Amino acid sequence: MEFLPTPLPGCYVIEPRVFADDRGFFLETYHAEKFRNVGIDLPFVQDNHSHSRRNVVRGLHYQVRRPQGKLVRVVQGEIFDVAVDLRSTSPTHGEWFGIRLSAERRNQLYVPPGLAHGFCVLSETADVVYKCTDLYVPEDERTILWNDPELGILWPLGGPPIVSARDARASSFRESQQ
Repeated sequence: MEFLPTPLPGCYVIEPRVFADDRGFFLETYHAEKFRNVGIDLPFVQDNHSHSRRNVVRGLHYQVRRPQGKLVRVVQGEIFDVAVDLRSTSPTHGEWFGIRLSAERRNQLYVPPGLAHGFCVLSETADVVYKCTDLYVPEDERTILWNDPELGILWPLGGPPIVSARDARASSFRESQQ
């Protein structure tokens, strides 16, 4: 595995080493010691799987009292995955990072606790699986408006966004910081 730092401290793109032959392929998606070596030392306690269609936007989600780190990968399709730094003491507070994750590239994004997370689906459909460092607590979850002009995220949508009612009612970045 290769851990590529992003502009957001603690957030990494993870490129796997893939062993392929005429039978198929093999790769590691998680290795505790390798993750610990780059400072990712929180235990993963919950796995999630979402299936979405083209132009679905999910997020930007975060938890207030029990922030979750997320290790995100795509097992079918392609997404544009986004992390937004909400840590008030971070030098990149209010900045975002986005990357295309796909089943074909087999790359992953680690989003540390204290960052909001969201994605949009670029392929016909996409299956996204992610490991979390803390349990989901519905009453603790908050959402920042995916298209907040202050953040200026450049979503590569191929048509009108499909957003849940909850995500459409989300707070602005500025409101989320109060």
